[in-house]
Amino acid sequence: MGAEKYNWLDLDYRPALPQQKDMGIAIIGAGEIVEACHLPAYEMGGLRVIGIYDLNRERAEKLAAKFGIGKVYREMDELLADPEARFVDLAVPAKVQPGIAERAAAAGKHILCQKPLAESYADAVRIAEACEKHGVKGAVNQQMRWSPSIRASHTIIGRGWLGELLQATIQVNVKQDFANWGWLREMPTLEFMYHSIHYMDAIRFLFGTPEYVYADGARFPGQRTVGETRTLLHVKFPGEARGLIHDNHNHIAGEDDWYATYRFEGTEGIIKGTNGSLYNYPIGREDTLSFHTRAIHEDYWFTPRLHGKWFPHAFMGTMGELMRAVEEEREPENSVADNLKTMQMVFGAYLSMKENRPVTLAEIAGQR
Repeated sequence: MGAEKYNWLDLDYRPALPQQKDMGIAIIGAGEIVEACHLPAYEMGGLRVIGIYDLNRERAEKLAAKFGIGKVYREMDELLADPEARFVDLAVPAKVQPGIAERAAAAGKHILCQKPLAESYADAVRIAEACEKHGVKGAVNQQMRWSPSIRASHTIIGRGWLGELLQATIQVNVKQDFANWGWLREMPTLEFMYHSIHYMDAIRFLFGTPEYVYADGARFPGQRTVGETRTLLHVKFPGEARGLIHDNHNHIAGEDDWYATYRFEGTEGIIKGTNGSLYNYPIGREDTLSFHTRAIHEDYWFTPRLHGKWFPHAFMGTMGELMRAVEEEREPENSVADNLKTMQMVFGAYLSMKENRPVTLAEIAGQR
């Protein structure tokens, strides 16, 4: 029979890359995430980074030397005027991203935005409108969609092996001191905006856009950050499907008791596993995944080995999808317009916390 007998088990989870890998990418921002994830991922994918800009020129020069980047721009206008830069990767804080994104779109550049898109829903909409106005493609760096476990789960669900979707659950209990990032220390919107946004987007990617969210957030006694570090989010989808995200970043015991798990259930099957990147953070390990489906076998759990990690491998997926969308003259899966629905979940969560009630996504969409 040969290997083709098992082709049905290929879960198609590796990031897809463009045919034209030589299309030029310029990066705005030279922070830790660019060094640890963006540039290593682009290097692994064979993508061509032509230049980098940061207000801290010394920092930009350091990364240019480390990764063999040919240009360090003196000004942002120099980057935006560079005809070689077809794509601009924005690795900047949410508060400044809308203005920079508008400038890049006006210069005719396709843009990959950082998440969250903005600190208000109205400002997030500004970015979508700028992309439409100037005829450029805009995408968002919601990389968890390309983490091995989430991408493989998407394949399994797409094949109908779970049947009618019923329950999506993501649970995290780790020690993460957000106060180590000075700019996050004073943020009143912390955990939902800068961490669980990944899980909101991943669940929406797998189960579709929900009707409403009902959220609660809390602090840990003595924490050094202003915003919430313990959260619960109930998600209601049309019909019988529901979601739950439970996140705690204040675990008091050792790493052997940490967990970062997911479970997706339907009428015909179950997927479960771990998000490896949150174990031994920031080094991480590979995701795990097991699935059971009555469509194939009544009593068997399949446990394929997944290769690669959320950080940095999934970063190939976000930029790769944007570049492929330009090649194929279509909207990217992770488009700015699509991401507005994830932002509706985020801002809906904060309104829900404030008023202690379910908040529909339509209610947030009306805040223009």
